Amino acid sequence: MGNPQFFFREGQAAAAPVVALAAFGEDTNATAVRIEPGEDARALLPHLDRLALVEVSFPSFTDGRGFSSARLLRESGYKGELRAVGDIGVDQLSHLRRVGFDAIAPSAPLDAAEAATAFAVWPQVYQATGDGRRPIWALRHGQ
Repeated sequence: MGNPQFFFREGQAAAAPVVALAAFGEDTNATAVRIEPGEDARALLPHLDRLALVEVSFPSFTDGRGFSSARLLRESGYKGELRAVGDIGVDQLSHLRRVGFDAIAPSAPLDAAEAATAFAVWPQVYQATGDGRRPIWALRHGQ
């Protein structure tokens, strides 16, 4: 899909060739896979330790199934690059980060100033997140 416009990891973005989920099981050397809407991210759970990159496709702005895939992968212990790709709007950015995406590659570049504002909208959160932020209740109780 190309390099992400927004990248929140140490080092460089993964550059491994990405294979479709359907082909992933057949390609024992693959370290990067792409999940399309409707595909079950749980199929990757036995392989998380070998994956350097999981791309999650957002083919249209109104299709939010990729958020669930991201959260599932992060809560299952995936530590590699998790990249959102496709029709992504600026108002989705903070939510993408919150569920654990650490690379975002919109199909059309987003305005940098608008993106910075979007990422800063909610500095505190109430529920646990995939981006590592501690919820307000944990901060309040010293946890």
